[in-house]
Amino acid sequence: MSTYPEARIPEKLFDDPEREARWQARFRAPRVSLPDWARDASDRSLYLSNSSGTWEIYAWDRAADTHRRVTERPQGTFHGTLSADGEHIWWFDDTDGDEFGSWVVEPFHPGESRPALPGTHPGYPAGLELGSSVVGLGMSTDDGVTVWVATDGGPPQVLYQHEQDGGVSAMSRDESMLVISHSEHGDSRHPALRVLRVDGSEVAEKWDGPGKGLDALEFAPVPGDPRLLVLHERRGREELLIWDVEADTETEIVLDLPGEVSADWFPDGTALLIAHTHHARTTMHRYDLATGELTGLPTPPGTVVGASVRPDHSVEYVWSSAATPSLVRTVSREGDDRVLLTPPGERAPGSEAVEDVFVELPYGPNDTVHALVARPADAGPGPLPTVFNLHGGPHAADEDRFSAYRAAWLDAGFAVVEINYRGSTGYGSKWRDAIEGRPGLTELEDVAHVHDWAVKEGLTTPALSVVAGASWGGYLTLLALGTQPERWAAGVAGVPVADYVTAYADEMEPLRAYDRALFGGSPQDVPDVYRDSSPLTYVDQVRAPVLVLAGDNDPRCPLQQILNYLDRLGAREIPFEFYRYDAGHGSLVVAETLRQVAAEIHFARRAVGLG
Repeated sequence: MSTYPEARIPEKLFDDPEREARWQARFRAPRVSLPDWARDASDRSLYLSNSSGTWEIYAWDRAADTHRRVTERPQGTFHGTLSADGEHIWWFDDTDGDEFGSWVVEPFHPGESRPALPGTHPGYPAGLELGSSVVGLGMSTDDGVTVWVATDGGPPQVLYQHEQDGGVSAMSRDESMLVISHSEHGDSRHPALRVLRVDGSEVAEKWDGPGKGLDALEFAPVPGDPRLLVLHERRGREELLIWDVEADTETEIVLDLPGEVSADWFPDGTALLIAHTHHARTTMHRYDLATGELTGLPTPPGTVVGASVRPDHSVEYVWSSAATPSLVRTVSREGDDRVLLTPPGERAPGSEAVEDVFVELPYGPNDTVHALVARPADAGPGPLPTVFNLHGGPHAADEDRFSAYRAAWLDAGFAVVEINYRGSTGYGSKWRDAIEGRPGLTELEDVAHVHDWAVKEGLTTPALSVVAGASWGGYLTLLALGTQPERWAAGVAGVPVADYVTAYADEMEPLRAYDRALFGGSPQDVPDVYRDSSPLTYVDQVRAPVLVLAGDNDPRCPLQQILNYLDRLGAREIPFEFYRYDAGHGSLVVAETLRQVAAEIHFARRAVGLG
């Protein structure tokens, strides 16, 4: 039983029945992810859906047009894939959302599940590649990463092992080679690539040097083709190259596009599907490798969160905008676009559009910081209660995509400001890496500039400003409350880092490796950096009430370091509430998500005088 003040969960957020039904419907409405399909049996697909009230894996037999739920676990299931022939489904079995576990396998049609690859040990997933006769599997533990290879149904053999973070990234179509992403140079945020044959012999190695990462996307989908599609950042942003790993030659793909890109192969290996991100929105293009011709695909303004090319050259993708809930769509080879997959039940209600704001900065590496601003439909001229919702990651970005969470705050009468602070992706490598050596405090300088803009423009006031976020956003929330106390009326911190030294000791090893790269070493190596960037250091400066949410089984932002912070906060008699739940770094159960969002908004409304 918690001894901390418990968060209040209202029976309903709104007295208006229509508004109450609408905000819940956005979370409850059935949704589906982009379907994956078996490499050699494209009529067999997997996708994720919340149709049962919990996010689980579903199998779709496209030929028969039948769907079935594969997994049914109390805390949900998030990771799954199909064998190359489509006969078996692999899914990851962890304990209560702690992300530590093993792969299991079961038939595509209903059948018993069993351990997928006996002879491997449990861990955190570090890559999985399934061929017709070869399996490459990676697992990470406190001792580092191990990659196994199993051929022709035989026992797994260790292909790669190292104390530094890494994993398996790609397998050639003829199943003779695997790509290992590794950080043997000590920087897991900027990995190198090593290509190994399945017998363990080395084919090639590529590293662009300090501060420049490489990401293996996929081998060309043609047997015997040694071309590997790779993301690089040699010119300060994510771009593409094709690496012939056997000849060890490469061709950079230079595109006349202003943002950053990723890509997938067309099935015959003659073209690429380009996903281009710029200013929080996505466009898609077909790039012909022979001619260099770039042809846009007819997708509406908004964000594409996943796309892939079918054997018939149609492109399947998930699209949404801030105003329009997500849809799984397909555009044919001839350019005809339609909805591909619609889950049963009512579609989620829409919400409000976002507007772009570019706030000038007195420092680099960019001239401005980009924010997305949404206002309630019935809002007056202001000032308005406003939530500054800080995204997690930190290497992620807020985009013009649908968010039931954003929409709930708007229904509650809050304007919503989302900030792509330094550390965010999509704005160049220097912007992303500017937080190195000074994480947390750097991002909050950008948040302060956007907050100043919002106050100057009359959008809000400090007395009406709530800072909120989850994961890295929760960490920034606690840090903001201690280092910028004059700006905030309240804070809502979901699954945060609160005491960084204790968090480092308790978190999963891949995150410790990430922190060493971000901070410049471990807490023993650079104690001053960890102290200066830890919310616990500034707890005595906190003035505003705070709501903290934490998962019992969270391996990313573990529970004890949060309790350390709350103990210090409680000793100062600062008002706070605590919401503790039985899951990991977030919940896959819709009803649990609704309880958390209701607690957050109810807390924030009381803090700014709305009830």
